[in-house]
Amino acid sequence: MTGWHAERADRSARAMIAVTLLALVLVAAVPVALLAAVIVMLLGHVVAGLAVFGGSVLAAALAVALAGMSGMRQLRKLVSRSGFPVVRLDDSQYTDVAEPDDSEYASLVQLDRSEYTEVR
Repeated sequence: MTGWHAERADRSARAMIAVTLLALVLVAAVPVALLAAVIVMLLGHVVAGLAVFGGSVLAAALAVALAGMSGMRQLRKLVSRSGFPVVRLDDSQYTDVAEPDDSEYASLVQLDRSEYTEVR
């Protein structure tokens, strides 16, 4: 890789790690926010307590969704690179395993290749 591509890939990985760590911290902060919300509600500010807890849950959910989306994008980039050894097989590359003619199952129906349906 050239220096520019290596720097860009490294920056992308660092951003992915940062978003994931932010999501973990915000999810870990939800119980603390619940405790703070209960204390605020006991002091008489019910709406403020609900806002504290609701805001922390919303922030954690958004961070987890962002981390998930960026993780999937990073995984797609990794798989789509030419250096990653993933090979898609077409129909001619599958090995056909011959089934035995005699079967111990009485109700077994054997299909030939033309009777298979493809789901795409």
